Amino acid sequence: MQIKVFWCKVNKYYTNKWINSPYLKNKKWYFIATCAVTDKAKQKWIKFVKNILKNIKNEEIIYISWCSAFKDWKIQNNFFELYPELEEYKNKIELLWEDPEEKNKIKINIPKSLYTKKFVLIQWWCDSFCSFCLTVIKRWRHFSRPKEDILKEILDFENVWWKEIVLTWINLWAWGLKNTTPSNSPLSKGEQTNSKLAELLQYILDNSKIWRIRISSLWPEFIDKKCLEIFKNTRIYPHFHYSVQSGSSKILKLMKRHYDWEYIKNILQKTKNLKRDDQVSISIWADIIVWFPWEDENDFNETYNLIKEIWIQKIHAFPFSWHKIWETVPAWKYPNQIEDKIKKERMQKINNLSENIRKQFIESQKWKTLEVLIELVKNWNWKWWTQNYIEANQDNFEIIKWEVKRNEVVIGRLR
Repeated sequence: MQIKVFWCKVNKYYTNKWINSPYLKNKKWYFIATCAVTDKAKQKWIKFVKNILKNIKNEEIIYISWCSAFKDWKIQNNFFELYPELEEYKNKIELLWEDPEEKNKIKINIPKSLYTKKFVLIQWWCDSFCSFCLTVIKRWRHFSRPKEDILKEILDFENVWWKEIVLTWINLWAWGLKNTTPSNSPLSKGEQTNSKLAELLQYILDNSKIWRIRISSLWPEFIDKKCLEIFKNTRIYPHFHYSVQSGSSKILKLMKRHYDWEYIKNILQKTKNLKRDDQVSISIWADIIVWFPWEDENDFNETYNLIKEIWIQKIHAFPFSWHKIWETVPAWKYPNQIEDKIKKERMQKINNLSENIRKQFIESQKWKTLEVLIELVKNWNWKWWTQNYIEANQDNFEIIKWEVKRNEVVIGRLR
């Protein structure tokens, strides 16, 4: 069997279920978790599948799931019309639904020994309809997972002595809310948006002993004081990965985001100034879409200066994807698309800034006491991440307490 997961943590979560499901037991197969976030992402998984098909044996099947296989949370009926280059192989391809447990009404036991961390979904999907996003079309509308169900999955993992969970899905701050569109928009002078994520985190902290809780990427529009305060707890990673997308109010409005430059700058500044109980420095990462339609030099500079002023330590910079291949998004029809030469210049400038800030941040953390949950060990070599998301290994981290062992939390200093 061969497994290939493209992109997101949700794909990893459900892939772990599928590869341990009775449905695939005793079959000869390839499992492909696809991604449709950009045209480039689509092209990558299609190329991968076509390369497999060149040498596939008669009894082997390619199973395809996730965003490229769905529409409105159902298997895409016109899949081979959207991807005609695969149609001649349709007898070797089977599309799978999202969750094998839901379809078969069974509980799948995933071997715990495979992991030191576990991805835990706390809500599903989104109904914000950003103008650059295809995911909202591929999936379905937002709803939240009950806190009792979330806790049970965490305790099952904790009870076999593993130490880290990663709370994930599309818009985590919207957990417990009716939808992902703020009723009190941050555009309305920063009123409280009543996020319930802090309540969920406190519930997990009170009812479990899991060593480390990591939060995956976050939308900024539901954040309030309670949300930031809970991150002072030393069991929660002091790491924020915000889906900022732009620092220009004009571009954010065209993207149909629910905040403006003033709001996002305020949230980032409050995050930066957060003081932890363990004194560990806060790590801030961000997603940025570069050269969105209508983005002029002034808009780009607003984003650039926001990154520089807040000192965002890592940028995931994405070129705007038109989604002209197969399915499309509203923004691909916008006028004033950016020229290729300008696109490359802006992307390079953002990446250079991000790299320089990252180096400065790592330098500022040297000889500070930090923890690392060791994930990978081979001979005398090991690596994984500090609480504030710096990759540590035998060359740059001096261990002062505990031993090098997989799934062991060690204390030491960056050097």
